[in-house]
Amino acid sequence: MHRRLAHTGLIRYHGVVNRLREIFQRINIEGTIEFDYPLAPLTTFEVGGPAAVYAEPSNVSDMQLLLQTALSEGIPYFVLGGGANILVSDKGVPALVIATSGFDSVEREGELVSFGTGLSMSRATEVAAEYGLGGIEFLYSMPGTVGGAVWMNARCYGGSISDSLVSVDYFDETGQAQVYTIQSRDFAYKRSPFQHRACVMLQAQFRLLPTDPKILHRRMQEYHADREAKGHFRAPSAGSVFKNNHDYGAPSGKLIDSLGLRGLRVGGAQISPEHANIIINTGTATAEDIRTLIESVRDSVQKRLGLELEREVLYVGDWNGKHEVV
Repeated sequence: MHRRLAHTGLIRYHGVVNRLREIFQRINIEGTIEFDYPLAPLTTFEVGGPAAVYAEPSNVSDMQLLLQTALSEGIPYFVLGGGANILVSDKGVPALVIATSGFDSVEREGELVSFGTGLSMSRATEVAAEYGLGGIEFLYSMPGTVGGAVWMNARCYGGSISDSLVSVDYFDETGQAQVYTIQSRDFAYKRSPFQHRACVMLQAQFRLLPTDPKILHRRMQEYHADREAKGHFRAPSAGSVFKNNHDYGAPSGKLIDSLGLRGLRVGGAQISPEHANIIINTGTATAEDIRTLIESVRDSVQKRLGLELEREVLYVGDWNGKHEVV
């Protein structure tokens, strides 16, 4: 859901803001456009600098106009959902950040339910349960949005969101509307075809299973209780930092724990005392603290165990003088 651009050389943040202000002040959308807008409150880590331009489109036409303007002007853009699984640089994002919060629609036709990609994943599971439809309840209380979950092919408790996915409406790399129909070969463990494309997802359709709402709500509460017991909600975090690799014989958290790293701190960032694959903001962390701790853990696992951990967390923004989404 982002355009991957490697801008080499130093970026003068305020110069970028001024240039983008000139461009985006000329367009009118029903939603909002803000400049030098703080992003930390919009991310689950609660750290990071501002967006040069922040837009909240309220409809498909607004989204297309923003996207086509960025494409025609050669402006990098990043699509922001629930702010989970990302780490925004302390220097901010010298680009257009497009929020999907206005895309929270729900449409139902029998067992087919379509959710706007900006709808929170928890709310989507609640709506489905109210309809007496199951298949995504394992994602209840997971931070983030429907779009982010599809992008990552979110997985937990033995299920993946792609198990129920039917299709996705999106804008392609040229800003044109397209419909993707799921092909199971396109998805794997925490991988989706959207991770390799500069497209913007708008709506996702799922085929769900008739299930007693009482059963669904009981399962959802069990999943929530398990996440709570693992400390997912006790401090700002992005949940799991690293993907699991089944070839390694143990989950990433256990590998990290085996090295005695649980509780390790860098500045205000800490490996969670409850779960070694979670890094928390203890209240004073900077994005640099968190990134340094992430890379320190990766280095330790590589040097001491000979294993390469793959990050789930994306680094977004101006890191070391270039715009990244990596």
